[in-house]
Amino acid sequence: MTNPVHRPEQAAVRGLLRAVGDELGGPVPTEWKEAIKAVPRHCFLPERIWLEDGDGGYAPCDIQRDPERWFEAAYSDVPVVTQVNDGVEPDGPDDVWPSSSASAPSIVVRMLQDLDVKPGMNVLEIGTGTGWNAALLAHRLGAGHVSSVEVDQEVARQACGSLNAAGLSVDVLCGDGVRGWMLRQPFDRIISTCSVRHVPKAWIEQTTPGGIILTPWDNPMLCWGLLKLIVGPDQAQGRFSPHSAFMLMRGQRRDLRIFRDVVRDDHVPDESSMSLSPHQVAGDDWEARFALGLKLGDVWTAWDHDSGRLWVATTDARSWAAVDPDGERFIVWQHGPRRLWDEMEAAHRWWEQHDRPGPERFGLTVTRSDQWVWLDRPTDLIRALP
Repeated sequence: MTNPVHRPEQAAVRGLLRAVGDELGGPVPTEWKEAIKAVPRHCFLPERIWLEDGDGGYAPCDIQRDPERWFEAAYSDVPVVTQVNDGVEPDGPDDVWPSSSASAPSIVVRMLQDLDVKPGMNVLEIGTGTGWNAALLAHRLGAGHVSSVEVDQEVARQACGSLNAAGLSVDVLCGDGVRGWMLRQPFDRIISTCSVRHVPKAWIEQTTPGGIILTPWDNPMLCWGLLKLIVGPDQAQGRFSPHSAFMLMRGQRRDLRIFRDVVRDDHVPDESSMSLSPHQVAGDDWEARFALGLKLGDVWTAWDHDSGRLWVATTDARSWAAVDPDGERFIVWQHGPRRLWDEMEAAHRWWEQHDRPGPERFGLTVTRSDQWVWLDRPTDLIRALP
């Protein structure tokens, strides 16, 4: 059994529920409202968290040194970074990058709603993190119905401690979530709290027919989108929605940098000019970036904000392009076996010709041997995934 939230936390919880309801466009469903009241979020955060420093980086915030700021972050509808650099102490303030976090409560509730769990169901969570999401599920479903896999041993240890302290029964395995959890299958629902670029085969195999797999999505162009698959006897199929931005599953991460891994001193790029602004394909229009990312698959971008240059490269680091502003036009440099900016322009034209589709019009089909992305209908294939 979980303990009710004590004063002075009650006001903070009420404020959080209002913020979540505002973000979702309606009141938090009763079952999840009661779970949030019974499972305090702050009990699942480590004593040291990392908050944005206002300069594009992160700075530590310790409960002992700054309890008010720490508590405010715990009950704000924002993600909270709980680990940096995969648990390795940073060399300095410029060497800090998030590696684990507590998701924003509104996306947690949105995903739990989409998961559509019912009493008696068995759920597998991929990415235990702080344990709060698993705790909410365990409060709803009871003992013996929630299993969770966490790749990071220290993160798993802390989550187990928080779950035990809350009196909630969740089976936690330290392992690679790409394999699911064979000994606990089958599952009625699988929910991932890390994003993927393709759906692991084990997740399909370990889900009962009619079950649901819910996972955040990532492509090298943009980490954004939520995929909901319905598992059938021979395939899983579903659509994307325009929500969530989660850290990529560690086994699918690629650490690429333009000048370290891609551009070489002996490269001699071809020069051309064009009128399409790079901001139209790699700017603030997330729907465009999402669509182009699905269409191209293995292409990523990086801005040099000092010069205004956009870099475009493939994930195998064999081809690249650079786009520089030049008055009303743009100078394009391209190198490698592929002409990446030509591909970007063609993909952008395709997106506009199809009435600028957002994530809701895209879907994914997974069979025993293949996965492919489609637009509007499963037969309208866009690209097969590797």
